[in-house]
Amino acid sequence: MKKIKITAIILLLTGLTISCSEGFEELNDNPNLISEISPGTLLNPIIYGVASQNALQSVDVTFNLMQVSLPFPSITGGLHRYDVSNNIGNSAWNNYYKWLSNIREMRMAAVKAGDVNYEAVALTLNALVYANLTDLFGPVPMTEAVRGEDGILYPKYDTQEFIYETILADLERANTLYDVSKPMIYAEDILFQNNILKWKKFTNSLKMRLLLRVSNRTEMRAFEKLANMSDHPEIYPVFTTTAESAILKVTGVSPNVSPWGRPQDFNLNIKMASFFIDNLNTLEDPRRAIIATGATALVTNAPIGFKGITSGYAGADSQFKYNASTLLNVQATNPMQIYILTYAEVEFIKAELAQRGYITDAAGHYVKGVKAAIEQVKATAPANYFDNVQAQYDGTLDRIMLQKYYALYFTDYQQWFEYRRTGLPVLPTTTAMLNGGIMPSRFTYPDNQQIKNTENYQEAIQMIGGDNINSKVWWDK
Repeated sequence: MKKIKITAIILLLTGLTISCSEGFEELNDNPNLISEISPGTLLNPIIYGVASQNALQSVDVTFNLMQVSLPFPSITGGLHRYDVSNNIGNSAWNNYYKWLSNIREMRMAAVKAGDVNYEAVALTLNALVYANLTDLFGPVPMTEAVRGEDGILYPKYDTQEFIYETILADLERANTLYDVSKPMIYAEDILFQNNILKWKKFTNSLKMRLLLRVSNRTEMRAFEKLANMSDHPEIYPVFTTTAESAILKVTGVSPNVSPWGRPQDFNLNIKMASFFIDNLNTLEDPRRAIIATGATALVTNAPIGFKGITSGYAGADSQFKYNASTLLNVQATNPMQIYILTYAEVEFIKAELAQRGYITDAAGHYVKGVKAAIEQVKATAPANYFDNVQAQYDGTLDRIMLQKYYALYFTDYQQWFEYRRTGLPVLPTTTAMLNGGIMPSRFTYPDNQQIKNTENYQEAIQMIGGDNINSKVWWDK
């Protein structure tokens, strides 16, 4: 317990703010609840904390950048117009490093206890969080991060290449560590209920995501490694059904509750973006009624179907002569789901592999991915869904990535990361968009890094080529 408290204090001093939600986090620092750290002590708080952070950021950040929804009224500015504030990444930075500190404690406790399953889980969660951090910012502290108890108050930044090499190696090691003959002996985890095989599938599914992310770096030989994984499921098992997916089921029983204390805040002054809704209309997609409300006429309030607002629109708010669709807040009401990594995403990874010629049956993987993406939001794909020409696989990466965009709905920053990797789906721009109408490539570092970790910050911005939203991260060629 002393070590966690010291870590928290030092992180606070270095600008990595500690802020805890009520509930799970109490298990970390209440001496009346536990007497010593075990590998299982921190697992549920970590799962819940990371998932909650990701869900909130998905709505606040990804939905705006990727034309899922937008604030309305919003005559000027806003993230949907690529108006990116300097502090936009603070929440991710502070919260992710808080949980990385706990993940490190969990891993050390697992190693001390000789528990290979919990060590593998810790390696997996570490990779999940560091991947998001480095994809948001580029170089970030890793080797010297969350090591305040070792006297490292101002950690150096590691290159994104090094970070990816490290976490991919950790995932490879985690895959070999899992031992299904040894049960997970602590309290049931809230993600997979101590099912070791599902944890192993999560590890390898995550590795597929991260290999695909760096596939533009030919020296990583990512496509060849992905093909090898796909060809050897006996060595690298991955998700094969939606039921196996890494989807946190928020029960509504404290402390496993919705990140939105008030469900009405989920869609307050928010409208669906036209791009998101129009494509679903073209597909006659059943997800519309799960995700969005219907639009209505202004005067009569008569239903007019599903209709959005142009993202980054130019001109007055009054140009829209209807009440546009908004997010259904049931999605943020207990009980709810938080998507971390799903079977649908795995199938779209395989579909892309096949489309590029590394494995076979692109159409088959595409269809499985679409059906799974519909299933994961608890909708049902109509029997004639693929009779629609716009829903059929047409042999292009464009078609795969459009459907993957919907499969990644509400999954932290993944829509944005994949857009940066591929430029797909093609998003419309307007004259009111800032930054030359160019999608931001990253977030700038928190201001406190410039002030408190100045020397290492200066080295980091040299690595990235300047601390601005248009600097390309290592894999974004």
